[in-house]
Amino acid sequence: MISLDLGWDVLGVYVENQVSVGLQGSSVGLALALGFGAAYACYYLTSIAKKPKLIAGGKKFYEFLRDHCPVVTETYYPPFWCWESRVQTLLRPFVTAKPWVSYRNELIRAPDGGQISLDWFDNDSSTSHPDPSSRPTVLLLPGLTGTSRESYILHMVQQSRELGYRCVVFNNRGVSGEKLLTPRTYCAANTEDLEMVIEHVQKTHPAAPIMAAGVSMGGMMLANYLGRKGRRTCLKGVVVFSAGWDVFECTASLEKPLDRFLFNSYLTSCLQASVHRHRPVLEKNYDIDHVMKAKTIREFDERFTSIMFGYPTNDDYYRDASPIHKLKSVQVPMLCLNAADDVFSPNHAIPIEAVKQNPNLALLITCHGGHIGFLEGLWPRQSTYMDRVFRQFAKAVVEQGSRLTDLQ
Repeated sequence: MISLDLGWDVLGVYVENQVSVGLQGSSVGLALALGFGAAYACYYLTSIAKKPKLIAGGKKFYEFLRDHCPVVTETYYPPFWCWESRVQTLLRPFVTAKPWVSYRNELIRAPDGGQISLDWFDNDSSTSHPDPSSRPTVLLLPGLTGTSRESYILHMVQQSRELGYRCVVFNNRGVSGEKLLTPRTYCAANTEDLEMVIEHVQKTHPAAPIMAAGVSMGGMMLANYLGRKGRRTCLKGVVVFSAGWDVFECTASLEKPLDRFLFNSYLTSCLQASVHRHRPVLEKNYDIDHVMKAKTIREFDERFTSIMFGYPTNDDYYRDASPIHKLKSVQVPMLCLNAADDVFSPNHAIPIEAVKQNPNLALLITCHGGHIGFLEGLWPRQSTYMDRVFRQFAKAVVEQGSRLTDLQ
């Protein structure tokens, strides 16, 4: 019995010691977790969550944005788990919801015999603008291979719906399922189709104010259009998101090993898929087999885009496609949103000095946001920072547009 009692005593001491060690270990683990969490929160609040930089070419435009678009002065809080540029860019299509939108499609003929697909959201249930003849119209331009079904386009349509506005999405030739009738597609430098679409929209609703929003290549096309047209346009205001300002710098950035793997090769394959889909009409004029062997966007443009639009070299095309060279001629209020960490439009190529020289331009730069990312909040399902910029600027242009008539 003495031996048995001694055994139980030893066992009790052992268990008590192990429990004590376990509790001490748990306390240490909890302390480490709390310490790490506090350190990360401090890092996030000091280095990640920051107010954007607002640069404007004139005092009037700066004050207009500050007064009517408060989002430009607010701190941008990207998700604490998703603030890195590439992660934001890749996750946005999957994280954000796709609002249901029912479009009315219209096909219009171009002078060369081609056709352009427009997707209208008429918003006939609008209570703030019940008269369709004067209902404000927002023209939306998707990115390189985008259509009216992209999540960022659907979100802008949703924002416009809530404001009571009408939307029309300009789908580039051959990208939204329509047949390509002539051996011509699209590029960032050529704005003939865009000019025809704007004139068509104006003639369809001559009493309605029109503004436009472009994303990525759509923004580049809009900026190039404004640079060429000057004051000879019906657009009351323009906002562009994640535009590439210098195509040489954009392509060079996307040819870095990681970004080539993540983005360049995929976008090249998307462009090639579109070419393959319309091969019967394109192969009469172009070496499609050679085009299909391209490994990068630059190679695709060298073998296809620059040739299609008659440029002597691809460098000539890239120079003409770069909006940075035309910003001085823009005569319509244009707000531009870029992220400093966007690998598609590198920070050093954002045209800060050019914007400072034109009172019709304003540039909003966030530290983070990636390319068409701008996710914010804990779980950015319904809205992004980009959506809020669009909504506030669109409303300001429509409701306070008289203050934008003379920004000199």
